[in-house]
Amino acid sequence: MLLEPLVSLFTTAVSGPFVVLVVIGAAMLATQISRLVIRRAIKQIARRNLIAGGAGDGGWPGSWWRTRLRRVGDERNDVIEHRRRQRIDAASRMISHLVSIVIWIAAAIVLFHLLDVDPAFFLSSAGFIGAGLAIGGQHKVNDYLSGLLVHVEDRYGIGDEIVADVGWTEPMRGIVDHVGLFSTRVRDPRSTMHFPNHALASVRNLSQEAPATTLRISGRPDEAASVLRGLAGTDGLTDVVFLGDLAVREGFDGETEIDVATSRPLAEPERDRLVARAERAIGGLQSR
Repeated sequence: MLLEPLVSLFTTAVSGPFVVLVVIGAAMLATQISRLVIRRAIKQIARRNLIAGGAGDGGWPGSWWRTRLRRVGDERNDVIEHRRRQRIDAASRMISHLVSIVIWIAAAIVLFHLLDVDPAFFLSSAGFIGAGLAIGGQHKVNDYLSGLLVHVEDRYGIGDEIVADVGWTEPMRGIVDHVGLFSTRVRDPRSTMHFPNHALASVRNLSQEAPATTLRISGRPDEAASVLRGLAGTDGLTDVVFLGDLAVREGFDGETEIDVATSRPLAEPERDRLVARAERAIGGLQSR
């Protein structure tokens, strides 16, 4: 009779810590696995986007990961690859932090349930702390999302020269030194500046070149340039915007080579559509 209560008490005392260790271990394992999965997924998406659009000269239509734009000056291939990996690492790290928070919150809820602990007691007793954290956390969430979009959309990266209106009498201008979870560090010749990521939502990047594409069109240079400029913004090419003048030169076999700078990288179907429509329009002009 006395043995049964003792066994029950021992089982309860052992099962409690054991359950806690199992849940904590499972949360740690899930966190590590999620980091590997997220990094591999982002790496695969970035590679697929790069292959679909070409190295620095295209994009994967519909993809949320933007192909990195070329920087001013001739970049070596090793520098381009280093910056591509740097961007992947930063984005995967930021998403991994968010997933880790979700995993540990779920683990805490499971522990409360298994240990028959009422979480409402803790929430009510620390309600004022939670309210303060919620109010202060709004800005942190905004900074976090802004920083994530910096990497996903390639707004700027380490080593880029940027100009931003941060509320000073003159726009801020400097070199990006670090992009963190919640803040960005910028250097100028005199000092180091720290800004919350949301303060740099509108940025002029002086280091990014406009995406350039070479189109080869059958026809005379003057006709090809005139027709091509008129095609921008037409049906099926509404997102195509030419920047600056078109660089026209004579190619081989009667072709005209035209270098165009656009507001975003042209996908391969858009390049093919531009060339096909331009050649049809030139053919119509010549038949008159």
